[in-house]
Amino acid sequence: MNNTYHPFWVIVNKEVSDHIRSWRFIILLTIIGLTCMGSLYTALTNMNAAIKPNDPDGSFLFLKLFTVSDGTLPSFTVFISFLGPLLGIALGFDAINSEQNKGTLSRILSQPIHRDYLLNTKFTGSLIVIAIMLFTLGFLVMGFGLIAIGIPPTAEEFMRMILYLVVSVFYVGFWLNLSIFFSLKFRQAATSALASVAIWLFFSVFYNMIINLIGKALQPSMFATQSQIISYQKFMLILLRFAPSELLNQATTTLLIPSVRSLGPLTMEQVQGAIPSPLPLGQSILVVWPQLTGLIAATLICFALSYFCFMRREIRPR
Repeated sequence: MNNTYHPFWVIVNKEVSDHIRSWRFIILLTIIGLTCMGSLYTALTNMNAAIKPNDPDGSFLFLKLFTVSDGTLPSFTVFISFLGPLLGIALGFDAINSEQNKGTLSRILSQPIHRDYLLNTKFTGSLIVIAIMLFTLGFLVMGFGLIAIGIPPTAEEFMRMILYLVVSVFYVGFWLNLSIFFSLKFRQAATSALASVAIWLFFSVFYNMIINLIGKALQPSMFATQSQIISYQKFMLILLRFAPSELLNQATTTLLIPSVRSLGPLTMEQVQGAIPSPLPLGQSILVVWPQLTGLIAATLICFALSYFCFMRREIRPR
């Protein structure tokens, strides 16, 4: 059978077209697009100020398009980190309960298709829309940067930008899976949307406050040894990495700023004699591999929970 007419891809195509034609997607695309273009303008106008003498990252001009900011507007990466979850939540908070409330869920499952197709196509269609949107914005930034700078990116710069966009897709995919999970747990779309936004606000605003309080309570005294201070800093980093946005920020920092050599505390012996220089792409991936693994694992865990709940759910016609 031709894959174009396979029931799975037929439903995926329907989900993609429904998302693209919806007003919520158009509004979010407009907001994220305008903010990203604003951050690009800020990066281009401050490019000269961002390049400092003896800067090990001075030759990576294209990467600075994603990270440079003058303080008035955040950088492209900060906008994606903050607004990306809203995109994932908007595409998934009513994925299942809207079908149930409209009475179409039992009709769809009465068709000769596998039951898990419905959940898989909801996720796949939304993830395709997210990937197309993020890659389009990323290539627009690269295109406008090429016109403004006049110098094409190197192969390593291009690969770093592509990897950053792939990681961003997984990051938004985590929030998509979380919102789909809540759409299974709650019958009302408003409740599932509120639960998803509440978790997003918790990790975006309140989680760092809680970590700071814990840090002050556990802060070692001035007479603490070096090993105690390093252990304390490692423990605080572990707590911070429970936030998906922190995993994305650390991955972004390592991929788009090649001079970053470590994401954890270093002793004076490790720092002494080190020459500031950019790392090759392979070494940067090794540095950030735990963060990438954690982000992908969190996305898959949320999907597995949704899959488990959906397959065990009893669905009756209204």
